[in-house]
Amino acid sequence: MEQVFLYSAVFLCAVMVLSLYRAILGPTVLDRLIGVNAIGSKTTTLLVLIGLIYNRVDMFVDIALAYATLNFIAVLAASRYFQKKKGLYDETGGR
Repeated sequence: MEQVFLYSAVFLCAVMVLSLYRAILGPTVLDRLIGVNAIGSKTTTLLVLIGLIYNRVDMFVDIALAYATLNFIAVLAASRYFQKKKGLYDETGGR
């Protein structure tokens, strides 16, 4: 069963590369924020999978919940900041 969790974790890391691409090269700030949020969500799942691999799910679930909360608050704060100060959409005729 550990093999399944390990392969799932490796697959999740490979999928995180796609979100990293969007976070770095997104055409708008909104795309970058969504990419960062997706990376944070996948990292939370990855932490739970690591807990399953090491048979310490209770500890890693606590860490994952704390990380998910911090990720959510950070993305909310960043989106609020860019909405008020910089504008979430591009200046070439976005929304």
